[in-house]
Amino acid sequence: MTQQNGTYTRQGHANITAEADIVVGVDGSEESFAALRWALSESVLSGQHVNVVFGWTDSWNVGAEPQGESEWRAVRSSISKVLNNWVNTQCADIPIDKSTLSFTPVKASGPEALLEIGQRAQQIVVGRRSLGRVARWFLGSTSASLAEAATVPVTIVRLPEHDANQVQQDIEEAFTGSINTSGEDVSEREQHIPIQTKSIAVGVDGSRLSTAALQFAVREAALHKAELHVLYCWQLKDLGTIQGYENAIAPIEVGQQTAEATLHDILSKVDIPSHVNVHSHAFHISAAKGLINVSQYVSWIIVGSRGLSGLDAHFLGSVSKQMLTMTECTVTIVR
Repeated sequence: MTQQNGTYTRQGHANITAEADIVVGVDGSEESFAALRWALSESVLSGQHVNVVFGWTDSWNVGAEPQGESEWRAVRSSISKVLNNWVNTQCADIPIDKSTLSFTPVKASGPEALLEIGQRAQQIVVGRRSLGRVARWFLGSTSASLAEAATVPVTIVRLPEHDANQVQQDIEEAFTGSINTSGEDVSEREQHIPIQTKSIAVGVDGSRLSTAALQFAVREAALHKAELHVLYCWQLKDLGTIQGYENAIAPIEVGQQTAEATLHDILSKVDIPSHVNVHSHAFHISAAKGLINVSQYVSWIIVGSRGLSGLDAHFLGSVSKQMLTMTECTVTIVR
């Protein structure tokens, strides 16, 4: 990548190849800070290089148009200092190895910058735009357009709703009178609440992209020491012709057996380390509905990008788009 008209792209890291990089987009929003924390936490486990990217345009006030390379260098340095400050303030509790961290201010729109810089990355990470489900569906979002255009996996991090949960608790206490009268310190009580083990779910259907998604999920489950749930969501029309029912509709029980056999075959073709705890599930439900339901119970869902694209996806939908719109957790779309 080159430098033209003040556009700057990352310099190669001496010890880590571009394929191993995590590229994360930040813009100062709470959603992008959630993505930044996620990416840096991932790098602590994996040792990967993280490239923090800020895409800016002429509408972003950086003063008069720089003239010459020395002025462009000053602008980039100023933005890099802001990015470094965001890391220091938003991720102070994450044990980051600064040698695996770089900052890239780019004169380009956010998605354009991420697509260019992240075209050979292991994954691109962004935060999910704060819109309601209906608004996200009809208006779209940066994350949705990025996931559609990228050639590498894109992880869309959902902003934690700690504040919303606290408000909900406050309202419940106000209307139900559930006030702590035990005299026990709340923080001490919370220490006894078991921490939910992080779990990952991946949707498979036997396609090449779903196999890539499964391989990605296996790697992440091993890295995070997480439970891995492999889901095969099926309907009779998806199973093709079932032996013995060439001229008839197979009973649901037979379909379930066929689906479980298919899932077993899918898993047998992927190398899964023995220390990864895998749970396989075949559910008689559409893929989108099944995965959206599962998102309530896991912290991360991974799917292939198989489905419609462009205008067809916008108006008719696809599994991956519905995942971005409706899920309750972080989502990775593998391409």
